[in-house]
Amino acid sequence: MRINLASVFVDDQEKALRFYTEILGFVKKEDVPVTEKFRWITVVSKEEPNGVELVLEPDENPAVGPFKTSLFEQGIPFTSFAVDDVYQEHERLKALGVVFTKDPVSHGQVTLAVFDDTCGNLIQIMHMNEAA
Repeated sequence: MRINLASVFVDDQEKALRFYTEILGFVKKEDVPVTEKFRWITVVSKEEPNGVELVLEPDENPAVGPFKTSLFEQGIPFTSFAVDDVYQEHERLKALGVVFTKDPVSHGQVTLAVFDDTCGNLIQIMHMNEAA
């Protein structure tokens, strides 16, 4: 058994597609109209084009709004992405205007930071620290 899809709920699919590709650097894999209003949009890592696809899922379901709002207000990231160097990625994203709610911090085995994806979610980036 393998994970092939993961979702992030977004308030605007077009805005999300721009952010996740132009700012974060993912690559659009699928973009298929589902209804007049919604599309099946997935993005993948440049490094793993045949890896796990991230679905930019519309947050129209009535249950999603309160869930997203609650996580955001509590400062809890919706998901986490691995990067090679959190400090370097933090600087790159800040230079592109990304707003961080938590600057890089080391927590034992991991270093992490949290940013606002502009689509109603907090996203964590992290890397594993080398053993001392």
